[in-house]
Amino acid sequence: MKKKIIIAVCTFIILVGTALTGGSLYLIDYSLRPENRGKDLEASEAFMRQTYPQIAPWLDSLKQHRALKDTFITANDGKTRLHAYYAYASHPVKQTAVIVHGYTDNAIRMFHIGYLYNQCLNYNILLPDLRYSGLSQGDAFQMGWLDRLDVSQWIKVAPAIFGDSLQAVVHGISMGAATTMMTSGEPQPDYIRCYVEDCGYTSVWDQFRKELKEQFGLPAFPLLHMASWINQLQNGWNFTEASAIEQVYKCQLPMFFIHGDKDDFVPTWMVYEVYRAKPMPKEIWVVPGAEHATSYRDNPEEYTRRVNSFVNKYCK
Repeated sequence: MKKKIIIAVCTFIILVGTALTGGSLYLIDYSLRPENRGKDLEASEAFMRQTYPQIAPWLDSLKQHRALKDTFITANDGKTRLHAYYAYASHPVKQTAVIVHGYTDNAIRMFHIGYLYNQCLNYNILLPDLRYSGLSQGDAFQMGWLDRLDVSQWIKVAPAIFGDSLQAVVHGISMGAATTMMTSGEPQPDYIRCYVEDCGYTSVWDQFRKELKEQFGLPAFPLLHMASWINQLQNGWNFTEASAIEQVYKCQLPMFFIHGDKDDFVPTWMVYEVYRAKPMPKEIWVVPGAEHATSYRDNPEEYTRRVNSFVNKYCK
């Protein structure tokens, strides 16, 4: 009888462990290797032209004059090839924007922000494809955490493209905003003057916990804990350390926080948390009526004016 109980208990533990491991692997694939629209460059450009028709003449001109250029670097891991687009301002300037895209997107899907800086503000622009996006290599999204090191590497490359006397802003949206905040906590060259984050999340743990509950009706324990541990083995980082809050707490440079007050994907409460954690100087704009990543689409003139007012104080 005792032997049967022991066998039953062991069998139960094995079944639970197997189910938990399988569920965790599914969660990682679901979140870090989803259907990836960011690899469809033609559809991405068509989407941008339809959604932001004002960028079409600017983009056509860049292409006609072969002014939108490609560049590649190798990541610090020594094997992952990373891609970025870049374009010069209409005349030589120091002002430069490093523009970081969001989840399942690519650099092309940030052309509206490229237009803002290059056409409207006359900045040089550099638009990286993050890992597993666009023309960059990689086998999974890194949710900003490893990306912060890649963006830091692009920042170091920028003077070789645009000249040594840069004054640069890093501007990201959604996962790109989280990447921007995570980057801000790392040591950066003196020519990085400020940051703009638009609807970034507080941490990967917070975002995944929210999605796990909303999409599957499940609590964080134990699935998210196991998935975080497996991700540490697979990708070298866990969900708790990937924290924008902890990174902005270390940032001494100016940051502009933008978030829609109707954002239910990256909930609006998150912007107040990261804003509270960031030391001065900082500014915040909570956009009335804006859903996730639509603040520019819904308010292009005001968005441009507010961004210009902020970056002009620091990129001179």
